[in-house]
Amino acid sequence: MARRRTGPTDVVKAIVFERDGGACVRCGTREALTIHHRVNRGMGGAREPWINQAHNLLTACRTCNGWFEDNPRESYEAGWKVRRPQLPGEVLVRYADGSEYRLSPDGVPSTNVAAAR
Repeated sequence: MARRRTGPTDVVKAIVFERDGGACVRCGTREALTIHHRVNRGMGGAREPWINQAHNLLTACRTCNGWFEDNPRESYEAGWKVRRPQLPGEVLVRYADGSEYRLSPDGVPSTNVAAAR
């Protein structure tokens, strides 16, 4: 029996990689890239229809993907992770260049907020 697919479609992955410039949102590398869920899918896969939409997904290298899990406070502060009941479209996400965006389900970074330096 075939395994049920619970991750994003190839089309959504392509949208996310293009939106994120083909680079890890935390460190900027273009090596060993994967898709990271800002709100965890949880046990048993995706129940919410938005869980695999572009605003809940980020491009991350394997190292940073693990770092997000090991450093939850910093990850939540930067928007790389989102705590329920917040929705990913409500939380700004910081990119490697310091810019912050509010992401939309269609993959467009809808709001650019100048980085506070």
